[in-house]
Amino acid sequence: MSDSLINNKKTFIDYEVMETFEAGIELLGLEVKSLRKNQGSLLGSHVTIRGGEAFIIASNIPAYQEKNTPKDYEPKRNRRLLLTKVEINKLAAIESKKGLTIVPISMYNKGKKIKVQIAIVRGKKKYDKREDIKKRETDRDIRREFSDR
Repeated sequence: MSDSLINNKKTFIDYEVMETFEAGIELLGLEVKSLRKNQGSLLGSHVTIRGGEAFIIASNIPAYQEKNTPKDYEPKRNRRLLLTKVEINKLAAIESKKGLTIVPISMYNKGKKIKVQIAIVRGKKKYDKREDIKKRETDRDIRREFSDR
C-alpha cells in the first residue's frame, strides 16, 4: 500500500501524460523526514538524463529542522533517481525527441522506501486545457443531477 507524500497537481493540467514510471530516489535523512511531514514541492521540476544516470532537477525539499541543518544544505539540489539501465536508455531516447519531456508526478511511501512516479508528457495547448475544463464542469453537473435524485 502506497501513501502519497507530495504531488505535482499542475502536471495533469499543463501536460498530456503518455507513460509513467516508478523510480527510487537518493535522499538525505533530513529530506526523508521533511517529506514524511508532507513538506516539499515538485512544482516546476523535471527529470534529465546525464552520463547514464537520471536526475530530478529543481524539486524543493526544505530542511526538516532549520536550526539543525548543515550550512551547505541546498533544498533545490539535483537528486539522483534509481532506475534500471533499460529504463534510463528508454528515457534518454524519449528525452531527445522534440515536444516530449519527463516530469515527476508524485513522491510516495512504498513500504519503508520513498518512490517517485515520473511521467513522459507532451505539453497541452490552450484550447486543450479549455476542453478539459468544460468536460470536468459537465461531468460535475451530471453528478450533481444524479445525486439530487
